[in-house]
Amino acid sequence: MLHITLPDGSVREFEQPVTVAGLAASIGAGLAKAALAGRVDGKLVDTSHLIENDAQVAIVTDKDADGLEVIRHSTAHLLAFAVKSLYPDAQVTIGPVIADGFYYDFAYKRPFTPEDLLAIEKKMAELAKQDIAVTRKVLPRDDAITYFSGLGERYKAELIGSIPAGEDVSLYSEGEFTDLCRGPHVPSTGKLRHFKLMKLAGAYWRGDHRNEMLQRIYGTAWAKKEDLDAYLHRLEEADKRDHRKLGQQLDLFHFQDEAIGSVFWHPKGWRLFQTLIRYMRARQDEAGYVEVNTPDVMDRSLWETSGHWQNYREHMFVTETEDKRVFALKPMNCPGAMAMFAQGVKSYRDLPLLMAEFGKVHRYEPSGALHGLLRVRHFTQDDAHIFCTEEQMERECLAVVGLILDIYKDFGFDDVRIKLSTRPENRIGSDETWDRLEGALSGALRQQGISYELFPGEGAFYGPKLEFVLRDAIGRDWQCGTLQVDMNLPERFDLTYVADDNTRRRPVMLHRAMFGSLERFIGILLEHHTGALPLWLSPEQVVVMNITDHQADYARKIHADLVAAKIYATLDLRNEKITYKIREHSLQKLPYQLILGDKEMAAGLVAVRARDGADLGQMTVEAFVSRLNAEIARRKPEGV
Repeated sequence: MLHITLPDGSVREFEQPVTVAGLAASIGAGLAKAALAGRVDGKLVDTSHLIENDAQVAIVTDKDADGLEVIRHSTAHLLAFAVKSLYPDAQVTIGPVIADGFYYDFAYKRPFTPEDLLAIEKKMAELAKQDIAVTRKVLPRDDAITYFSGLGERYKAELIGSIPAGEDVSLYSEGEFTDLCRGPHVPSTGKLRHFKLMKLAGAYWRGDHRNEMLQRIYGTAWAKKEDLDAYLHRLEEADKRDHRKLGQQLDLFHFQDEAIGSVFWHPKGWRLFQTLIRYMRARQDEAGYVEVNTPDVMDRSLWETSGHWQNYREHMFVTETEDKRVFALKPMNCPGAMAMFAQGVKSYRDLPLLMAEFGKVHRYEPSGALHGLLRVRHFTQDDAHIFCTEEQMERECLAVVGLILDIYKDFGFDDVRIKLSTRPENRIGSDETWDRLEGALSGALRQQGISYELFPGEGAFYGPKLEFVLRDAIGRDWQCGTLQVDMNLPERFDLTYVADDNTRRRPVMLHRAMFGSLERFIGILLEHHTGALPLWLSPEQVVVMNITDHQADYARKIHADLVAAKIYATLDLRNEKITYKIREHSLQKLPYQLILGDKEMAAGLVAVRARDGADLGQMTVEAFVSRLNAEIARRKPEGV
């Protein structure tokens, strides 16, 4: 008798082996119809999987995260089926699931076009409507190579050839199309109803630029139509918020090929950049940090000591001098902080030492990975390295967590998730030490009543870490801040302090970043606020506009008064219709517009228009400045 335990703890008995589909049918017709896959003793399997021994089994439907994964995986294969149906000469390669969808890479004699994409999607819908059964079979590795070679699918044959000899491989078929895959898949194509092909791109075979270029088709798939519609709406919103478009529209920055992955900051963009630095500097001063600055270029020996030369060399920009000394542009600020701490003798009375740096770093990122401000080669980090005793460690972690969360609120991020990554299998240090390090991070969160997600084994080999994930206005997550305990670098650099018993002890070091990188944080801010930054952050806060030349001198006086009041104001005296000026500056998302006509000039007033189009009426320039200062004071910390 076969005993199958269901998730609710109930047990079903069968006199002979039963498939996952058969189990679902025995529970109910509705579940049998909804079943996409099964999870048998923790392993995800097809509904055709035969259960031959006592097991714990869950039926997977489109309500489960596993179900959505199976739908997307199966839709990638449906895409390949459609491509082979329309373009038999195309060769299929790989088609994995990715965030929110999937892609599949193809080799074909000509580039696919947007029209091809529409035809492929239409064919996918036809194949799904036919509700074609998806079946699985297993072949010995060499037989599978022979099979795909016979079909002319050399990429598949090469993939299988990399599998160890003697192993079996699984193949899935739907209609006349057969593909290599571990599975599982939906039982039939009729389960795939809510999908859309998104875009075309190039991709190197196996991700190696030395290999031939393939064509990649991206798609998305969802369990329900409303989920697909919501996702497409989010994409429309994301496109409106694209910081690269906003950067051009608002005249903040640009990129060009002569400095790939580096930002050319325009005056307004640089003012925003400097506002962030002033803000963080003021917050760090309040919290007891000291600010330092370390060289951008340092000798290879320092990077060998830190371990970056051995583990990060391919991402570093390196140069050699005439005397054969090798130098590198720093990809991290940490080794410089180590060198700073090592200068002179440190006492326990000097700790905790909170050492902050706005350090410029350079990392070689492949050109295909670059993405506006979000992924660059040259950027500025708001790094800090906190050196403390073990007794001070939890208190310092507590202070950092509180500061980070408070700072995010100032920028409009109230929804912050925290991830705690703990000891990996390969690590340095004793379990007792890791207990203390992990306890310091988790204790800091518990003391503030902050919930967190635990990621066991995801910490670095030298210490656990916290990651702070911001959720933006349209529900996207951005990992920004980090707090990491490091046992490795103080050991590598032989850092010590003199304890109160006159012995030499190793300090504990905390790495801390809040923005992460200023460039990336600005990109996130622009997208979160759709370019309409809060007044205190706006690099241009007010525009003063005259209706005719008759008010030009009055407009100049008002502009001078605003500048004297330390308001970022611009003056527009162009001989254009006022409606044109208003529309143009509205596109620039300025918080306020001052419109000056004969009535305003005669009364010594200004007419105020807000960013949302609201007419705030007439007021004196003193009243307007007072209004702005009050609005700024509500969000802008003192000293910024």
